[in-house]
Amino acid sequence: MLLWMVSEVSKAHAKHLVDSHDKLLQTTLHAGGYNKLYSFKHVVNGFAVHTTPSQAKKLKYAPGVKLVERDRGAKLMTTYTTQFLGLPKGVWTQEGGDRHAGEGIVIGFIDTGINPVHPSFAYDPTNPFTSNLSHFSGACEAGPHFPASSCNGKIVSARYFSAGAQAATTLNTSVDFLSPFDAVGHGSHVASTAAGNFGVPVVMNGFFYGRASGMAPRAGRIAVYKAIYPSVGTLADVVSAIDQATVDGVDILALSIGPDEPPEDTPTFLNVFDIFMLFAQRAGVFVVQAAGNHGPDAASVVSFSPWAVGVAACSTDRSYPATLYLGNGQNFGGVGLSGPTFGNGLFQYKLVLAKDAIKVNGTFPKTPPYIEECQYPEALDSIIVQGSVVICTFSSGFLNGTSTITAIVDTAKLLGFMGFILVANPIYGDFIAEPIPFCVPGIMIPKVTDAQAILQYYEQQTHRDTGGSMTRFGAKAAIGEGRVASFMGRTPIVSRFSSRGPDIIDSSRNPTDVLKPDILAPGHQIWAAWSPISVLDPILMGQSFALLSGTSMATPHVAGIAALIKQCNPSWTPSMIASAISTTATKYDNYGGPIMAEGYDITSLYPSTPFGSGAGLVNPTRALDPGLVLSSAGFEDYMSFLCSLPNIDPAIIKAATGGLCNHSLSYPADLNLPSITISALIGSQVVRRSVKNVANKTETYLCSVLPPNGTTVNLFPPWFTIVSQGTQDLEIQFNVTQAMDDFSFGEIVVTGSLDHIVRIPLSVFPVSVS
Repeated sequence: MLLWMVSEVSKAHAKHLVDSHDKLLQTTLHAGGYNKLYSFKHVVNGFAVHTTPSQAKKLKYAPGVKLVERDRGAKLMTTYTTQFLGLPKGVWTQEGGDRHAGEGIVIGFIDTGINPVHPSFAYDPTNPFTSNLSHFSGACEAGPHFPASSCNGKIVSARYFSAGAQAATTLNTSVDFLSPFDAVGHGSHVASTAAGNFGVPVVMNGFFYGRASGMAPRAGRIAVYKAIYPSVGTLADVVSAIDQATVDGVDILALSIGPDEPPEDTPTFLNVFDIFMLFAQRAGVFVVQAAGNHGPDAASVVSFSPWAVGVAACSTDRSYPATLYLGNGQNFGGVGLSGPTFGNGLFQYKLVLAKDAIKVNGTFPKTPPYIEECQYPEALDSIIVQGSVVICTFSSGFLNGTSTITAIVDTAKLLGFMGFILVANPIYGDFIAEPIPFCVPGIMIPKVTDAQAILQYYEQQTHRDTGGSMTRFGAKAAIGEGRVASFMGRTPIVSRFSSRGPDIIDSSRNPTDVLKPDILAPGHQIWAAWSPISVLDPILMGQSFALLSGTSMATPHVAGIAALIKQCNPSWTPSMIASAISTTATKYDNYGGPIMAEGYDITSLYPSTPFGSGAGLVNPTRALDPGLVLSSAGFEDYMSFLCSLPNIDPAIIKAATGGLCNHSLSYPADLNLPSITISALIGSQVVRRSVKNVANKTETYLCSVLPPNGTTVNLFPPWFTIVSQGTQDLEIQFNVTQAMDDFSFGEIVVTGSLDHIVRIPLSVFPVSVS
């Protein structure tokens, strides 16, 4: 009865807000000159409206309007990663095995939807869910390719949001389905990485690659919020989905999407997207988002705020090596995900350079896609290329994105290539190659030096007349098996594409006192579920799995791990979960050295900093029992943080959040985060932290510090004894000993007598001694 009354009051208040939005629009804007898309009435009081710039300006100055922000586009940012992170023998064992890992936790996914018939999301009647989901109330919105029966107990809710997309463009009804169905594949990939069923066979092009499992296979309560369409994605739809997911009661919110750049004229923390995440966190939702795919540029992160966990991407030690065998005995390693030419290297075939197979009297344009990139079969002489291994060259079409591997595969199938090789071009340098499943034998050779050696052999064996025309092909080649995984080498390595810190406060990329990214997780070559329609990736059309890379892939790893932590510790707040994940992260790689990061050059590696890897590689087993946590108490602490930021008008903060600057921190760096970042240290500064013992025993901790270059760091107290559920305040004094021209890094390590180790990364820019 009480719940019903609360619900009725909530509904009445929501109706009042909607009515107020409508009245404001009717009294401010011309009738017929606008289209209200959404009323936000759950976590934020506001609305989205499609109108002209002049009408928007009128709204900005209307009584009662605090903030107007232009809508922006929203973009998209495993068989092995469960073993790589130690889940089967670690966390899953503690949670009762894969049949119970994550049960009772609802993960919300705001993405491109879900493929409801995929086995990763099937409901198993022999292993029914037993947990009570009284805290969650979703809905199943049916539509094209998504009958109401799609919500099956594994998928507990599915909604779609399209008003922003429909206002931005005319949707293509053949692919932009107005239902939660995933026509892209991205949303299915993300959801299955976090919470897909255990042990699902991964088969592609008839080859078995292993079995896939989500991080929390029994967090099978998946709530789907489709807000990105093949034709367009808008923040209006995304924030409406955040609003709904929060009121539905999701425990974890995974955002492998978001704005692709900082807001133009708003502090990063106060843009609409981040404000919605703030209010979701206030409601008890653990929010995790992709750090972005603009690495290795500095200050390229698009995860800004301390109330959401930003995830960077790294490799595992799994790779898919492929080999090219030449007739002179030379072998070259390359990249592909295809079967071998017939005979698996034992038989070799005529090697043909695409330029030498062009139809002599063709009427096609003599451009790279036709003559060297193998994009158009009508340009090639089928008699020459049939049964041959054909060399295609990386040229201007690949550089500007108009040429594709898919077109090479289509050409190879149509003309009967035995196989193809895509080689680097000295004009454009080495290129970055990721394994792509080819249904015909194929290999990419991304290094110029290797490509030159292959072409040198080709020319030595090729006979031409005095005019340069081909008279006889003498070179031979074969392509080896490229689908068998290899497990070796250094790992983890921060992926080249993964966005880097420092965190920024504005579009001028001025740094701020928050560490981003927060944490590192596998995001390179991740197997997970897919949608066979695969609108945006034709090469994956008809497939049920995909091997993808991106911080989009890293994010659901952390979402699933957060579900496991929440299951084990139901009373923990989002900031406690975030702290446990951060302070227990692994700082070293499998060789015992510091985690490395990829640079701009194709083979370059350098030691990562917290601006690449955050606190380090997520360690699920240790995160379940962190010993101490650093917990921001909640919304008021974030308000105090915002109010302590330099050069931000309190009126802007009030407009964005509705809160007043009644209290501010001494410094922004005093927000009780599991890291310390000072973007401009002048002379001396004392930073405060508070830790809580979440273990069930009293423990004594000893503190040690590795100071950043150019500083001394003193920590008080140097040791302490803390009872279970007790708290301890820490004071950390930073002093500049030498001004530096960039950030330098260190860490605080707090070691417990019961083997808990708590690491707090330090990122400091020593500006001047006084």
